[in-house]
Amino acid sequence: MNAINRLLQLPSGNSFFLFGPRQTGKSTLLRQTFSEKECLSYDLLQSETYNRLAARPELLRLEVEAVARKGNIKRILIDEVQRVPDLLNEVHYLIEKYPDIKFALSGSSARKLKRVHANMLAGRAWTLRLYPFTARELGDEFDLNRALRFGALPAVFLAENDTARSEILRSYVDTYIREEIQYEAHIRNLGAFLRFLPLVASENGAQINVLNLAREIAMPRDTVRNYYQILEDTLLGYFLLPFAKSVRKKISRHPKFYFFDCGVVSALQKKLSAPLIEESGEFGRAFEHFLINEIMRLNDYLRLDLDISFYRTESGVEVDCVIIHPNGKIRAVEIKSTKSPVPAHCSGLRSFQEAFPQAECILACRAPRPMQLGPFLALPWQDVIEKVSSLCI
Repeated sequence: MNAINRLLQLPSGNSFFLFGPRQTGKSTLLRQTFSEKECLSYDLLQSETYNRLAARPELLRLEVEAVARKGNIKRILIDEVQRVPDLLNEVHYLIEKYPDIKFALSGSSARKLKRVHANMLAGRAWTLRLYPFTARELGDEFDLNRALRFGALPAVFLAENDTARSEILRSYVDTYIREEIQYEAHIRNLGAFLRFLPLVASENGAQINVLNLAREIAMPRDTVRNYYQILEDTLLGYFLLPFAKSVRKKISRHPKFYFFDCGVVSALQKKLSAPLIEESGEFGRAFEHFLINEIMRLNDYLRLDLDISFYRTESGVEVDCVIIHPNGKIRAVEIKSTKSPVPAHCSGLRSFQEAFPQAECILACRAPRPMQLGPFLALPWQDVIEKVSSLCI
């Protein structure tokens, strides 16, 4: 297989943070982008490097100053920078003193940096994120059924068969999500958090009901809220807010929560060995999850500045994705996994259009070609992604 070109372009003339969950390919992208001969690298997952710099963060400054005099080093790479937040003070100093040397600071969590109020370099470094593969990045290699069942983490996608994909995801959940998050978040009651994970995975893409979840794991509501915040801070998921014209109303309503990858949800629910059955409710939820993730990733990578939310009325009528463009125009996207859409699939869009007649309303599905369903257009999901990412409206 040829090398897969990532949509995220790393800047050559600026320092930057590169955040993303483990195994999304941050180190690979850095190696592919920057010449090893021009870089001085520190991997804080290596015990020796971590122990040395954690004990004496100023060693970074002293070592960079030594190579700066030679003039052959153009960039400093620090992997998992959140493990030693005090290094960022040294980075700040070095950026000011040596403007020709740029820093690439990667990490799988921003939680520790936030907790200790770390020096985030006040605009001196851009903030970028890397996600699992997108359908656009994979091109002809993309397989929808595989993506819905196993997700698109690079190591998972590139595995030789489904057995290997399953084992990688099981290991990811067991060693990273459980052990690493405990380290990053200092969770005292790990048992309660482990009970929380499969429950929140089963509610992936649904509006959050903190009270019900708190009852199921026998923990206070504030603890459940904190657990959700941990998942967001460690980049394992994100909140999707409900659509509202007022920002205050949007924040006051119950958001949805989506994990960053479909395969991680399958692993947390222990369903990796069960193939997804087309037209089933589970297949439909995975398809919605996949498409929402694709839209969110493209919005970030391409710097589209889209406001993305979901629409739900008090009577329960819903539209999966509402996109407000920077020019103020609105696009509503209902997501159905069907290959044969019918007008009945557009009930949410009909409700939304009655409330916002100026909006463009689209049904995203698996039909091979566009179809007109009364006033609504049903599009193959690939066309919807192109429509969103090209900003045509």
